[in-house]
Amino acid sequence: MASQVASVFAGIAQAPEDPILGVTVAFNKDPSPVKVNLGVGAYRTEEGKPLVLNVVRCAEQMLINDPSRYKEYLPITGLAEFNKLSAKLIFGADSPAIQENRVVTVQCLSGTGSLRVGGEFLAKHYHEHTIYIPTPTWGNHPKIFTLAGLTARTYRYYDPATRGLDFNDCVMALSLIQDLFFLTGLVEDLSSAPLGSIVLLHACAHNPTGVDPTVDQWEKIRQLMRSKSLLPFFDSAYQGFASGSLDKDAQPVRMFVADGGELLMAQSYAKNMGLYGERVGALSIVCGSADVAVRVESQLKLVIRPMYSSPPLHGPSVVATILRDSEMFNEWTVELKAMADRIISMRQQLFDALKSRGTPGDWSHIIKQIGMFTFTGLNSEQVAFMRQEYHIYMTSDGRISMAGLNMKNLPHLADAIHAAVTKLK
Repeated sequence: MASQVASVFAGIAQAPEDPILGVTVAFNKDPSPVKVNLGVGAYRTEEGKPLVLNVVRCAEQMLINDPSRYKEYLPITGLAEFNKLSAKLIFGADSPAIQENRVVTVQCLSGTGSLRVGGEFLAKHYHEHTIYIPTPTWGNHPKIFTLAGLTARTYRYYDPATRGLDFNDCVMALSLIQDLFFLTGLVEDLSSAPLGSIVLLHACAHNPTGVDPTVDQWEKIRQLMRSKSLLPFFDSAYQGFASGSLDKDAQPVRMFVADGGELLMAQSYAKNMGLYGERVGALSIVCGSADVAVRVESQLKLVIRPMYSSPPLHGPSVVATILRDSEMFNEWTVELKAMADRIISMRQQLFDALKSRGTPGDWSHIIKQIGMFTFTGLNSEQVAFMRQEYHIYMTSDGRISMAGLNMKNLPHLADAIHAAVTKLK
């Protein structure tokens, strides 16, 4: 009877698949035994299986065995110990901002939730409502900030010609005397941004390109941004997962904190602890003074309360258990480096495989880029060819997840790339 009643939602159009998650949907429907999914943004073992870190399993067992634990609501700001340890992890235990009580940290729903809470806070309490995001960037970034009430604009970041950063060291010095006529790329766009604009920065392992600025380039970006009073909003989804070093991957962020300026930081433990489904993240705001930090925290509570009231308990408890214990922390860093090293190894082996096949073009960007993803430079036609003929799935912009590669499927990918660039130039 109910099926015969017209729905008040009958006029709703079918929404398109998410361009990233849609890759997995198509992959799952493919019956081919040789199919390869390089779209998923999650780590896989050499056997192609999801990985739960041993240290995470140990931490969970400790929590299960603790009879004093309960399942009550957390405060609006989340688990206090988790927040404190998360700030130390990204900013450094000796950070002056932490020591001066200028950092406020709130637990959020992974990186996405951290960005959304930060975006809504800025829309309510910051005088500029424009955020500049790199081109390209993670597909969710513009949606998150637009729905939060900000206006998203772009700045140049990736140079397809070099498959590297659109950044010219020679002209950077000119920006310091505001000679805009000679500026190009990233530098020109940030130099032209209105004073006080918000700028989204990938802390490390830029998604989707895998292209990061050098330390010198980061320093020049910092100088430029501070000279224009641009507000940095860092997205850190891969600390320790990029290079294998937690401190090295946090260096760009710490450079900005060291100058005493303010910034926002969104953290996620999805990749570096493998806690994807636990949705564990944090938003930190580095303020100009301790009293400002207190007021900022009070307003963050007003953003969070009507959004999801309070965050989950289990995931942050796992993180806090690991970060507070020196032995468990050290075990985590070993497992984390093993994941990073396997991805780095896959980069080298893919480069070598393409070189041995004589694949046309320069593929050195594969080993120059860093982190989970590689921007291959393949066009949408070549991507479609590889899906049709070789059952290899990736996003249409040619981004592949290096974590989806292993010794078994890497030769198949190399054959597919070789065929695609040879037949479809």
